[in-house]
Amino acid sequence: MADTKLRCALVYRLEAGSTIVLAKYDHASQYESHGGAVDETSLYGGKDKTYAEAVAKVIENDPPGGLGEAGSIGGFKVVQSDQHQVVYGADSDGVCMAVITGLEYPSRVAIQMLQELYTEFMEKFGAQAKSTAAENALTKKAKPVLSTVCKKFDDLDNVDKASALLGKVDVVKTQMQSNISDMLKNTEQAETLAEKSDQLNEQASVFKRKSNDLRKQMAWKNLKMTLLLGGLVVVILIVILVPLIKRAKK
Repeated sequence: MADTKLRCALVYRLEAGSTIVLAKYDHASQYESHGGAVDETSLYGGKDKTYAEAVAKVIENDPPGGLGEAGSIGGFKVVQSDQHQVVYGADSDGVCMAVITGLEYPSRVAIQMLQELYTEFMEKFGAQAKSTAAENALTKKAKPVLSTVCKKFDDLDNVDKASALLGKVDVVKTQMQSNISDMLKNTEQAETLAEKSDQLNEQASVFKRKSNDLRKQMAWKNLKMTLLLGGLVVVILIVILVPLIKRAKK
């Protein structure tokens, strides 16, 4: 099954030689009973307490391609593991937004989400995020903002027309496949019935031919029996009448 779920959203401040997590929101724990715990070897980090560190390592190893203009986010990167992908970008002040999603989540929608998240987050916490906020200092304060944006973008049909259209196409495709399967089954059943009908017709023809042969045989036997009885009667009559005729002549 295609994994198009959002896992979490994170906000960092990029400084020389370090990546400081300012806020994090584990969206997966809102709908997954394991609270975000997945394979230890995955990019997600294996446990809730480590996913922010795992993404920080990814960003440090492959920084955003080019910081966005003042008041905007850019330089987006997409890094994938066997199970998840990280999409992230940063502004000119080093404020970095990141999101972890399933592998099938469209990266263009993830970028759209980060742009919207950046606008909402910076409007409320921009000054702190740029310089004064310590590690995890904005996690609780920013949770409503991160949660709202994650919930909005968790449903692709509501935020991405292409995904909604593909979803409809998949529904139609599934229905067509089902219809074709039913049609093939009906065709197979019709062919089976036709074969059985041909067999019955052939058996009926054989039965009719044998019946005709049997009737002819019985008619011939009856004829021979009739001729035999007729001959026997003639012989008996001859045996009886010839002596009587001879006596009458005498």
